[in-house]
Formats: sequence, C-alpha cells, structure tokens
Amino acid sequence: MSTFERLSAYRPYGLAALRIITALLFIEHGTMKLFGFPASQMSGSLPPLMLFAALLELIGGLLILVGLLTRPIAFLLAGEMAVAYFMAHAPSSFYPAVNQGDAAILFCFVFLYLFFSGPGALAVDNRKTA
Repeated sequence: MSTFERLSAYRPYGLAALRIITALLFIEHGTMKLFGFPASQMSGSLPPLMLFAALLELIGGLLILVGLLTRPIAFLLAGEMAVAYFMAHAPSSFYPAVNQGDAAILFCFVFLYLFFSGPGALAVDNRKTA
C-alpha cells in the first residue's frame, strides 16, 4: 500500500480540520462587525446589509464549526461570500490582491467544497439517530 493510500484513511479528519479552522476564521469576521473584537476599523451602527452579513458570519460560522447543517449552511455562506466579493471588493479593482477580496474568494470556494463534500469527521451531522 502506498503512502497516499494510507493517508486516505485520514481524509475525514483533514476535512474536519479544514472545516473547523475555516469556521474559526469566519466567526472572527462576524465578531469584528458585531462586537468590535478583535479590534476593527468599523465604528457606529452597522447598515442593515452589513448587520445581516455579520449575523450570517457569526451564526453560520458557529454551525459550520460544530458541523451542524453543514451542507445547507455552507451553500448559504458561499453565496454570501460571492455577493460580498462582487459588491464590496470587485468594484475597486479586477485583481483580488489589489481589491483585498482574497479572503472572500477563498471562503466562497471552501464553503462550496464543504457543500459538496459534507463536514468530515467530528461533526454533529454525523451523529447516529436511533
């Protein structure tokens, strides 16, 4: 058996690590908008669309973190990130490195991957129901 074949046994755990770290990073964006933590350059009350995005980031991120409703939530969050990219980043430049949209693109495609792959190991979605 090759090394890569042996590594395949750990695929669900690698996917879980991707899901959990992505969720923790995503939650941070929601807490920045909602609570100013970690410190944010945003101040004052959020416009309704930004408040909605912040709630999606916090609540959706927590659901992805624990692996609950992973596929539908990941689909919703991928859409949010696509909208965020085209509304907030793309108008300032075609290039993601210039318009600071790298994270939105990466989040979008990681969430799309989670939509198609499922949560991996260590997820509430995997619990057995009697």
